[in-house]
Amino acid sequence: MSPFERRRNVVVVAGTRPEVIKTAPILRALGEQPWARVRFVFTAQHRDLASPLFDFFGVSPDVDLDAMRPGQSPADLCNRLVVALHAALGREEPDCVIAQGDTTTVLAAALASYMRDVPFAHVEAGLRTHRLDAPFPEEANRVAASHLASIHFAPTDEARDNLLREGIEPDAVHVTGNTGIDALLYAARREAPLGVDLAEGRRLVLVTVHRRENHGEPLRRIREGILRVHDAHPDVEFLWPVHPNPAVEPVVRAEFGDLPRVRLVGPLGYGPFVTAMKRAAFILSDSGGVQEEATTLGTPVLVLRSVSERPEAFRGGVATLVGDDPELIAREASRLLAGGRGESRGPLATAFGDGRAAARIVSHLHRKLVVEAPGPVFA
Repeated sequence: MSPFERRRNVVVVAGTRPEVIKTAPILRALGEQPWARVRFVFTAQHRDLASPLFDFFGVSPDVDLDAMRPGQSPADLCNRLVVALHAALGREEPDCVIAQGDTTTVLAAALASYMRDVPFAHVEAGLRTHRLDAPFPEEANRVAASHLASIHFAPTDEARDNLLREGIEPDAVHVTGNTGIDALLYAARREAPLGVDLAEGRRLVLVTVHRRENHGEPLRRIREGILRVHDAHPDVEFLWPVHPNPAVEPVVRAEFGDLPRVRLVGPLGYGPFVTAMKRAAFILSDSGGVQEEATTLGTPVLVLRSVSERPEAFRGGVATLVGDDPELIAREASRLLAGGRGESRGPLATAFGDGRAAARIVSHLHRKLVVEAPGPVFA
């Protein structure tokens, strides 16, 4: 970049744990670019879960919106975030805003950018279940964000095809791989200790449940399936980092707290969580990111949902949909346990990425913001 050209102001918005994980590689890559002035705006949608990641990835917020309030509705949060982000963008005067995924933070960032007439770049664009109620409200959030965005970073070819079917201009869509795999490979190289003492000689099953559609009766049905696996396989130990959501934690602790082979722990740091995924015989999870990570690590995952926006995970046979059906959960778990699993094979090359998604995103941004829109001299 010429010393007489102005740097481009790039605002990266994140607020949840998955968003921080998946935007951290972008923040780190942009921070190395002489043409970019990077500002990290943290909405604090998941403050307690997201904040420990800052040290792990070596990133820190420049702006903290502190948006969460006890007992708020999704509508309350969305309204507060749009107003706060609109004001923040007015102060930062960005040339581009970047956000990742499908949360309320992402929808608010897309709306605020649109209202400020600032280009919005959507990372992990194009994921679809084609059902607005599953997952709720994430599917609606990402569909709306797509039609407010001007730059789309699709993780896979299938995600790109979804966007094209919705009328998004082909030149605006770039297949980059998923930045979550960049983060996963970074964490896997660090080999963080698990930090939980597990019994010797037992196979590990990792469990995560947090999605809104699994609150209430579905969570009780999932519990029944896990109990069947627990009783049928005395050589298995379950590790369950319990999500602090009040619709999840009390139910899980009440139903599993007295079972000696179900270890209920608080949320794990990202490094230890990656270690747990690598060590597990299989994973039971309703997380979208875990589907990508498990596929890359070669660890089987039983997906506690009825539909998935990540069909690539199922084509390779690593992931299986089981929903909240206790019988199906028990049957598929027994199938995996009967088949056995050796030591983790380490990260695999998959459709989700090769660890260079952030570099591709930064390259596309450079071309869009600098090469195609050169700045004035002496600015």
